[in-house]
Amino acid sequence: MNVQQFFDSMDYGPAPEADSAAREWLARHDNRFGHFIDGKFKPLKEGEGFDTFEPATGKILARIANGTATDVDEAVAAARAAQEPWAKLSGHGRARHLYALARMVQRHGRLLAVLEAIDNGKPVRETRDIDVPLVARHFYHHAGWAQLQDAEFAGYSPLGVVGQIIPWNFPLLMLAWKIAPALALGNTVVLKPAEYTSLTALLFAELATEAGLPAGVLNVVTGGGETGEAIVDHPGIDKIAFTGSTEVGRRIRERTAGSGKRLTLELGGKSPFIVFEDADLDAAVEGVVDAIWFNQGQVCCAGSRILVQEGIAPIFLSRLKKRMETLRVGQPLDKAIDMGAIVDPVQLARIRELVELGVKEGATLFQTEAGVPETGSFFPPTLLTDVHPAATVAREEIFGPVAVAMTFRTPDEAVMLANNSRYGLAASIWSETIGLALDIAPKLAAGVVWVNATNLFDAGVGFGGYRESGFGREGGREGAYEYLKADAWAKRKPREELPAQPEPKSSASGFGLPVLDRTAKLFIGGKQARPDGNGSRVVVGADGTVLGEVGEGNRKDIRNAVEAARKAEGWSRASTHNRAQILYYLAENLSARGPEFAARIARLTGVGSSEAEREVEAVISRLFTYGAYADKFDGAVHSPPLRGLALAINEPLGTVGVIAPDEMPLLSLVSLVAPLIAMGNRTVVVPSARYPLIATDLYQLFETSDLPAGVVNIVTGEPKALVKDLASHDDLDGLWVFGGKDLSATAERLSVGNLKRMLVDHGLQTDWLDPASGEGRLFLHHAVQVKNIWIPYGD
Repeated sequence: MNVQQFFDSMDYGPAPEADSAAREWLARHDNRFGHFIDGKFKPLKEGEGFDTFEPATGKILARIANGTATDVDEAVAAARAAQEPWAKLSGHGRARHLYALARMVQRHGRLLAVLEAIDNGKPVRETRDIDVPLVARHFYHHAGWAQLQDAEFAGYSPLGVVGQIIPWNFPLLMLAWKIAPALALGNTVVLKPAEYTSLTALLFAELATEAGLPAGVLNVVTGGGETGEAIVDHPGIDKIAFTGSTEVGRRIRERTAGSGKRLTLELGGKSPFIVFEDADLDAAVEGVVDAIWFNQGQVCCAGSRILVQEGIAPIFLSRLKKRMETLRVGQPLDKAIDMGAIVDPVQLARIRELVELGVKEGATLFQTEAGVPETGSFFPPTLLTDVHPAATVAREEIFGPVAVAMTFRTPDEAVMLANNSRYGLAASIWSETIGLALDIAPKLAAGVVWVNATNLFDAGVGFGGYRESGFGREGGREGAYEYLKADAWAKRKPREELPAQPEPKSSASGFGLPVLDRTAKLFIGGKQARPDGNGSRVVVGADGTVLGEVGEGNRKDIRNAVEAARKAEGWSRASTHNRAQILYYLAENLSARGPEFAARIARLTGVGSSEAEREVEAVISRLFTYGAYADKFDGAVHSPPLRGLALAINEPLGTVGVIAPDEMPLLSLVSLVAPLIAMGNRTVVVPSARYPLIATDLYQLFETSDLPAGVVNIVTGEPKALVKDLASHDDLDGLWVFGGKDLSATAERLSVGNLKRMLVDHGLQTDWLDPASGEGRLFLHHAVQVKNIWIPYGD
C-alpha cells in the first residue's frame, strides 16, 4: 500500500516500538533470574525455577526462581536487618531516596514500558503513557510524605517489615503503589510479584540498588502461590499488603487471624458504569472504551456492568457497537493498537468459558468482526446485552474485555442495580446534571466514584473498596496510615487477668419477704426484649452479693439486633449536627445520674467511690469528645494533576458489632460505641460479661436522649459464643473486639464471609483513661471508610 492509499483509506499502519534494550537486559542475565535479596541477585541453580512466557507469542521469555520458605526467611532477615537503620534515617534522607527512585523511573521509562508490554501483553502505548508516569508520580508524592512525616504523622511509627503480594495486571504500577508508601514511612519490604509477570519488579530492584537504595530495604522473592503463603505465614513480617482475587484475600485473612499482622486487601470488583439520559452519549461511549477495554479489561475496577437509562439504551448501545468496530487488537509493541494480549492461556480460557455461559443464560453476544492475531492469547472486544441482573456474567468478575449491559428507569433503580453486587470497588456516573451525579455518588457502595470519567488514578487520592472488594486504602494520606502504627497502642501490654469473681451469696431470708427479682432484658430496636432462649445469668458484686440477672443472648438475638440496626439506616443520613447534639444529650443525662452510675460501678467492680466517680466523669468527657468530632472529622478536597478535583468523603461503615472488655466496663464500652455512632454507624453491642448491668443501666439514658431506635442494640451474654455469631453474620459491616486474644483470633478467622472491617486488640489492654490511647482519631479512622469522588470539569 502506498502513501496515497493510506490517505484514501485512513487505515492505521503498524508502528512497532523497538524492544532491543529490553531484550538486551534479558540476555545480560542469560534470561535467568534468581531472587533479589539484600541488594543483589541470588544465583538460579540448574533445574530450578519456572518459565515465564510472552503473552503475545507464547514464547519463553525467561527462567525465574520459585521461592521457598528458606528464600523467604533470607529475604525477611535482610529486610529486618535493614529496617531499623532505614527508619532511623531522617525523613529528609528517605525523601531523597524516593526522589532518586522517581528520577530513576523517568530515566529508564522506555525500558520499563517496553519490558512491561512484553511481559504482560498490554499495549506499549498504555505502559508508556499511563503506567510509567504514574509509577514516577507515586515516588514523587511519597517522597513528600517522607519529608513531612515528623510533622504530619506525629505519634506514629513505621510498622517494620512489610510483605507485599502484587497481581499481574499492573505489575510495575502495583509495585509502586505498594513500596512507595512503605519505604517512605520507614518500613522495609519483601515483595512477591505475580508468577506471570515478575520481570519489571526484578528490573526495578536492580535499578533501585544502582540508584543508591540501601541493601535489604527492598527484596524481591519470585514464585507462585506457595511462595505467597510463605510470606503470609512468616512470623517476622508485620504487615501483609495484597492485591488480587477475593478468594485469595479470604485465605489470607484466615491465615493471618490472631497473628497481630496488619492487613490491607485490594480485591476484585464488578464496577457499574451508569449512563443517565442527559449524559453526553459520545463522551460516555468513549468512557466505556476506557472503562472495559483498557488493559484488555484486566482491571479490578473495570466498568464491566453498563447500566443505561431505558429511554436512551437503543441509541447508546448502537453507538457503542459502532465504536467497538474501530478498536484494533494486535501486538503489544505496536503503538497503533488499542488492545493487546490476555496475560496467559489459562485466563483466556476462563474468559471464553464465562462468555459462553452468559450466552447460555440468555445474553445476546456482540463481538467485533476485526480479527485477532492467530498466535498468542488474544480475545476481541465483547458486549453482552439483554443480561439479567442475576446472571452469572452480571455477578462474577470476568477480568477480560467483556462488558455486560442492562437498563434502568429511575435513579433509585440505578442505585439498586449498581449496589446489587458483593463487590464495591469503583463506579462511574455519566450525567450532564452535576446535582444528579453528586446525589447518586454517595449512595453507591464503592470506594471510588468517577463522574463523567473512568479509571482515573493518582498517588494523592486514595484507592480501595467496600464489601468484598477488600479494605484499606492505597495512596493519599489514608494510604500512608496503612504503613504506620500508633505509638500509644504500640505500648500496650497483654491484658491482666482480673481476679476470680466471688461465689454468689445465698439470698435465703427465712420467712421474711424476698427481694424482688431484677432481670435486665436485652435492648433491641429501642425496646427491651426477652432473650430468645429465655436463659439468664446471675450478676454478682465484688463482695458476692447478687445484684441481678441479665438475659443470655444467642444467635437469634444477634440476628434480631442486626436487623434492627439495619432498619436504623436513617442515622447514617442524619446531619452531623444532629448526631453531635444527641451525644451531648447523652453526656448531659449521664451527668444528672452520675452518682447512681458511680455507685453501680463501685458495687460491681469493687473500686473505691473516687475511682468510680472518675470513670463516670471520663465517660462524660468522652461523649463530649465524640460530640465535638461528629461534625469535624470530615473529608478533604484533593487536587490531582487533572482539570478537576477529588472529594474524599468519610462514610460510615454501616452496621458494626462491638464486644467490650471487662476493665472499666462503662468507660471502655462508651469509648468503643461513641466514635462509631458519632460517624453514623449503627451498633450491636455485647457488653462486659462480668459487669453487664453497667450496659443495661444505659437503656433509659438512650431513651431520654433522643437516640433513635436501633442505633445502639445491646445483647448480653457470653462473648466467646456471641463473637462467632457476630463475625459470621454477613449483614454486619464491621466488628470491633476488645477482650481476650482468643476472641480477636476467632473474630478475624470467621469474618471472611463478607470481609467485614475489623478492629481487634489481640488481648492487649488499652489505657481507657489516657486520651492518647483511649479516644480520638485512632478510633475514628476505623469508624469510617473513605470514598473518593472524582469530578473533572471543563469541556
